[in-house]
Amino acid sequence: MKLYLPLGFLLASSLIVLSSLSSKLFLLQSLWIILGIALIIVFLFIDWRLLLNYRWFIPGLYIVSLLLLVAAYLKGPLINQTRSWLVLGPVNFQPVELAKISLILMFAQYFSRRHLGIARWKYIIISFIYFLLPVGIVALQPDFGSGLVLFGIWFGFLLVSGLPIRRFVVATLVFLVVGLLMWNSVLKDYQKERILGVFYPEKNTLGINYSVSQSKIAIGSAGFFGKGYHQGTQTQLGFLTEPETDFILAALIEEWGWLAALLVVASFVWLILGFLNVAAHADRNFEKFICIGASIAMSWQFFLNTGSVLGLSPVIGVTFPFLSYGGSSLLTSFFIVAIINAIARKS
Repeated sequence: MKLYLPLGFLLASSLIVLSSLSSKLFLLQSLWIILGIALIIVFLFIDWRLLLNYRWFIPGLYIVSLLLLVAAYLKGPLINQTRSWLVLGPVNFQPVELAKISLILMFAQYFSRRHLGIARWKYIIISFIYFLLPVGIVALQPDFGSGLVLFGIWFGFLLVSGLPIRRFVVATLVFLVVGLLMWNSVLKDYQKERILGVFYPEKNTLGINYSVSQSKIAIGSAGFFGKGYHQGTQTQLGFLTEPETDFILAALIEEWGWLAALLVVASFVWLILGFLNVAAHADRNFEKFICIGASIAMSWQFFLNTGSVLGLSPVIGVTFPFLSYGGSSLLTSFFIVAIINAIARKS
């Protein structure tokens, strides 16, 4: 029940915003939600511990996710300047969502067995290789936003597993050097412009900063109670880009006001605290790390998404968990909730 209430509010908010945008989006999101609820119910009746503890299940899931990422890069359609999707009949699937789950499970298994010795460089480097393989393929697509989410998962696991301060400082310096190398040799011009746009928001408001500019207009004109259902000018007239995914929070605020935004953020925080509460009462370290890893991944996505909506971080295509439209992201999020809910019932 502690997980269902905030989750239900987030999903209801998503459907309200999407129904104002498009009846098709509303129906599709409703279908994904029904499938997600079914997934939670299934996990209540199966021995999920036997599944996750099966020797080859988690490594197999990890390998499958890598193969699907490669397939998307080689065969996927070009959407928004990236090849990060696979077309499966009428459904578009984003393999990086499966990679997020597999990485959380891999790290939960890995760090639960080695967290006492994580100060050794050997274990840090091995965990980095687990992260590097999927993020390397994602960088080729190129999908900078998803790569940043994968990085957040790995780095978050390092921090919560007890990484010593000295190791943390060294790792931070290494990341800064890698970041400079990526800026000079990996990042494309439009990605650099998005990053620079955060520091110079007044420049190029009809170009790279257009989306953030329209988001700020939608938010700034909303007031505490918003303009009303289907009355958001920036949203309904098409000025706000990607209002169903990247900027759904701005669409919500414009029509329902800051009050709705505060309730949505409070519900999300409540959900994450619920994950951490399950972690605190879980029987095994492996289960604790699953809950903590899920909290890290979703919280990091939340900060990246809301940051881009407010112009505090680059627009990199990261969705708001359970609020944004999308079958791939929604079902993977439901998968995580299904596991955590099952852990809560068994603890």
